[in-house]
Amino acid sequence: MSAVEEKIASLGLTLPEPAAPLAAYVPAVRTGRYVYTAGQLPLVEGKLPLTGKVGAEVTPEEAKELARTCALNALAAVKSVVGDLDRVVRVVKVVGFVASASDFTGQPGVVNGASELFGEVLGDKGVHARSAVGVAVLPLDAPVEVEIQVEVAGD
Repeated sequence: MSAVEEKIASLGLTLPEPAAPLAAYVPAVRTGRYVYTAGQLPLVEGKLPLTGKVGAEVTPEEAKELARTCALNALAAVKSVVGDLDRVVRVVKVVGFVASASDFTGQPGVVNGASELFGEVLGDKGVHARSAVGVAVLPLDAPVEVEIQVEVAGD
């Protein structure tokens, strides 16, 4: 088990298998020293724990926890193409999409769930640039979706 996976386990979390794509794409692609993930939903064992809009059916606190799950799923997607998360040099960019009620403006706080997990698991390598975007709807009526770009050590 890699040091990163040991850290994940020490947090009481388990790195899942990459989520099966919902359409015509793959969970992650590597080009050179970079891995780009597809948008990761907060799927747990293939199911969404909650659905709906943040600020309506889903609380910001619940959504922040879902963003954390998205981040874990993104790390699983990265591992699927590099084999070992210890090869991650740094998380470069995080993009979080939050399905938001029309008056909800707390998207940055929700996406902090993902950002904080990367910091807990990767330390300084988890510090990244980020966008947090409010959207009308996400696939499967998910409240949040996260995609990441990471730099990995070369072969």
